[in-house]
Amino acid sequence: MNKKIVVLPGDGIGQEVTAEGRAILEAVASVFDHQFSFDTALIGHAAIESTGDPLPEATLDKLRNCDAILFGAVGHPKYDNDPSAKIRPEQGLLKMRKELGLYANLRPIKLFDELLGASSIKPEVLKGSDILFFRELTGDVYFGERGRRDNNLTAYDTMIYTRYEVERIAHKAFAAARTRRKKVMSVDKANVLESSRLWREVVQAVSAEYPDVTLEHQFVDSAAMLLIKNPRAFDVVVTGNLFGDILTDEASQIAGSMGMLASASVGDRVGLYEPIHGSAHDITGKGIANPLASILSAALLLDISFGLKSESDAVIEAVSSVLKDGYRTVDIKDESTPKDKILNTRQMGEQVEKRIRTLSKPAH
Repeated sequence: MNKKIVVLPGDGIGQEVTAEGRAILEAVASVFDHQFSFDTALIGHAAIESTGDPLPEATLDKLRNCDAILFGAVGHPKYDNDPSAKIRPEQGLLKMRKELGLYANLRPIKLFDELLGASSIKPEVLKGSDILFFRELTGDVYFGERGRRDNNLTAYDTMIYTRYEVERIAHKAFAAARTRRKKVMSVDKANVLESSRLWREVVQAVSAEYPDVTLEHQFVDSAAMLLIKNPRAFDVVVTGNLFGDILTDEASQIAGSMGMLASASVGDRVGLYEPIHGSAHDITGKGIANPLASILSAALLLDISFGLKSESDAVIEAVSSVLKDGYRTVDIKDESTPKDKILNTRQMGEQVEKRIRTLSKPAH
C-alpha cells in the first residue's frame, strides 16, 4: 500500500508527540511492507508566527492532496490572556474542519486494565468501560452567528443546526453501533433549547432505519452525571459540538489521563487523527508529554483511513504490552511505579516502536 500522510505538529507538545506517532507509522510501514510518504505543514500559533495566518493556503493545498492527516495541537498562552486578539490559533483548526468537510469527531474511550489505578474513579466502577463518542464538528455555537452589542456590554453566540448536519452524524453513530453493542445514546438539551429539539427529532427519525439498534435520549447534564456514575452503561454516544467537547474531556478521566485518548475527525474523504489533549505549554520542551494518545491516533488512522485493521491492532497491542510491562509517563504513574519505569516522551515512543519492529513480517 502506498499512501501520503501530512503531519501537522502545530503548537506546544503537539510537536513532541506527533514525532512519536510518525515514528510508529514508519515502523508499521517497514514491518508490513507498505509505502508511507510524509510531508509536514504549519498550523496554529506556529503558522501565525511564520505567515500571519493560522491555516495558510499552502497547508490547505497539502491537506487537500493527501490520504490522511496526523495532527498535534494548536494554542498558545498569549492568546488565552488576550481575548481581544482577532487572529487566534484555534481558527486554523476550525477552518480546517470546515474546508475539509470533517463533520464527525470519533473519540474512543477504552480503558487499559493496567491503568485502572490512574483514574480518580473507583476501579470497580471503571473496569470494562468502552465508549465511542460521535461529536458533530461543523455546527453549534462554534459556527453560529456571534457578536457584541449594547456598547460592548452584551455578547452572543448562536447555537444552530440544520437537519442535514444532524442526519449525517446520526447515520455514522448508528452504523458504528451495529458493530458494537447496538446501543446509541443521543445527548441534547431538548427541554430548553430549540436546536436540541430539532436534534432529537432528526436522531429519532434516523433511528427508524436501524431497528436493530436501541436508542436512548439523555439531557446533557444527566449524561454528565451518568458518565461518572456508571460508564459501563454507555456504548455509542452521539451529540453536538459544544456538548461533545465537554463530555469527551470529562470522559478522559475514565482512561486515567487525557494523554491516553486518541480521536479521529472524518468526513467523506480525508481523515484527521489527533490526541484530544491540547498544546499544554506548561510542559512543552520538558520531554514528559505522554505520546500514547498520538500513537493510538496513528492506530485509528491505519484502521479508518487505510482499512489496515491488523496493523492498527498491532499498534494497540504494542501499547498494551508496554503498559503491562509497567512502563509509564508521569501523567499515568502512581505510587507503586518504579523510578526506572517512568519514561520520557521519546523513551515511551521507543518502547512501543521496539515491540512493533519485533513482529514477524506477515505472509503474502
